[in-house]
Amino acid sequence: MADRGVPDFFHGEKNALPSKWLQVCLQTQKLHLFEQDACVATYAVSTGAAGAGCEQNSGCTPTGWHVVRARIGDGQPPGSVFVGRRPTGEIWTPELAEREAERDWILSRILWLSGCEPGHNRLGDVDTMRRFIYIHGTPPDQPLGVPLSHGCIRMDMHEVIEVFDWTPVGTPVEIVP
Repeated sequence: MADRGVPDFFHGEKNALPSKWLQVCLQTQKLHLFEQDACVATYAVSTGAAGAGCEQNSGCTPTGWHVVRARIGDGQPPGSVFVGRRPTGEIWTPELAEREAERDWILSRILWLSGCEPGHNRLGDVDTMRRFIYIHGTPPDQPLGVPLSHGCIRMDMHEVIEVFDWTPVGTPVEIVP
């Protein structure tokens, strides 16, 4: 691709992305998987209801360049429930959701993001990792394609497994308005 504004922290060369990377578009509510600069898959997502922003406690989805810092949930069954990044042993069902109506569900897998741009999405009051911003699964009764999250990037609880399996630690993630 021509100048994408890729920072120098990717392999030390301006505009040199690794062969695999993700892009999340807040306007279209889509996550795109890129391989060798070609989009190989697109998924509906739900990002922050409060819009784009990097500030602590804002409820916004942070923009800019990130990397996948941690992959959590490998080998867990689809619909596994996570609290504090740990599986609870529960599997999401409509009955469980009815009993626990106030829960903000994190299901199946977690890709924990870390910002790469000091002062924008890294360090201080704008640190994506300290804000616990993830790409994670959400229940089938939660709409995708509209911004409803508390800042995370929500995906279908089965599709997030596909993205997780495709995405190693260190994968760049660009979040664009």
